[in-house]
Amino acid sequence: MLLDKKPYTFDRVVRIGLSVAILLGLIWLLGRISDVLIPFAVALLLAYLINPLVVKIQKKVHNRVHAVFLSLFIVVFILVLLGAIIFPMVFKEVKDMGGILSEVVNNSDLAERASKHLPEDIWLEIKKYASDEKVQNFFKADNIYKILKEILGKVLPGVWGVISGTTSFIMGIIGLSVIGLYLVFLLLDYQKIRKEWKSLIPPAYREPLLNIVGDFNIGMNRYFRGQAMVAAIVGVLFAFGFYLIGMPMGIILGLLIGLLNMVPYLQIIGFIPSVIFASLHALETGSSIWVMLALTVLVFIIVQTIQELILVPKIMGKVTGLSPAMILLSLSIWGKLLGIFGLLIALPVTCLLLAYYKRFILLSSSYDDKKQ
Repeated sequence: MLLDKKPYTFDRVVRIGLSVAILLGLIWLLGRISDVLIPFAVALLLAYLINPLVVKIQKKVHNRVHAVFLSLFIVVFILVLLGAIIFPMVFKEVKDMGGILSEVVNNSDLAERASKHLPEDIWLEIKKYASDEKVQNFFKADNIYKILKEILGKVLPGVWGVISGTTSFIMGIIGLSVIGLYLVFLLLDYQKIRKEWKSLIPPAYREPLLNIVGDFNIGMNRYFRGQAMVAAIVGVLFAFGFYLIGMPMGIILGLLIGLLNMVPYLQIIGFIPSVIFASLHALETGSSIWVMLALTVLVFIIVQTIQELILVPKIMGKVTGLSPAMILLSLSIWGKLLGIFGLLIALPVTCLLLAYYKRFILLSSSYDDKKQ
């Protein structure tokens, strides 16, 4: 161990050097084949999230295969239903936002009102952004597919590469099919793998490794089940709140804030665009900017209160997981090293490394101190 008090002999230094070289080589190899591993990583995370539903249904139908396909049907049905409800609303919001941006560029009355209520520098930046050709073209998209394609292409280029393909739409369908096949096979064999993998560990190492896996599972439960559920509910609450106060792009912004909430408290970043959209809406409708800003702040206060007093205690419980700073750091490091694949594996790998650190390095150091 690097933190223990054993002497650093030549043999030990060589072993440490080889371990570091193997680790760096593994990271390099993962970077080279990350495009191939992305569908598997996506399917693995989805399987981890969906498996609790499969287990509950299996208790009723007593057949794993039936439970898996019934669970997938329920998930797909819910997603399609939500899409049928949300996409038309999002499409309307995007078109309305396009109208507001045109007003910002061409309407002299709006410019006059803005100069009275907004600092000159901020207004000029908003006007510059609204007059950008790419922004104008985006909001003039004639169908929702183009809008979704543009959003996914900008926000999730790696995942969109899997979905859309590099050569044709058919390759995109194949990419989605691969993810679906991985997901089905992983769910079918989930319990079998969970039971039998322990037998592959030599008896001498079994107990400490199982302890590491236990700590790892706690961290994963927090951030890929509990936090995902909290983030989804928070996103819906923000979208509903923004929709009620009439904020342009409110549904999209609310769902985006929910996504940011996968890192606790990162949703505060969404406050800045919320203020901008609220100001534009007030200027465009001739209503009071201060009233609109107050309503926006009220939405944040209400949703944050619900999150802290109801959602987090009920869903997360008293489990202690990664700090927000550690989550951001792990996402930044692994994302830089391995791109989209790094973002997918960042939190699981970090949880695993921390579990190893707590179980081996800290406990070993404490044991050596007691011996002395």
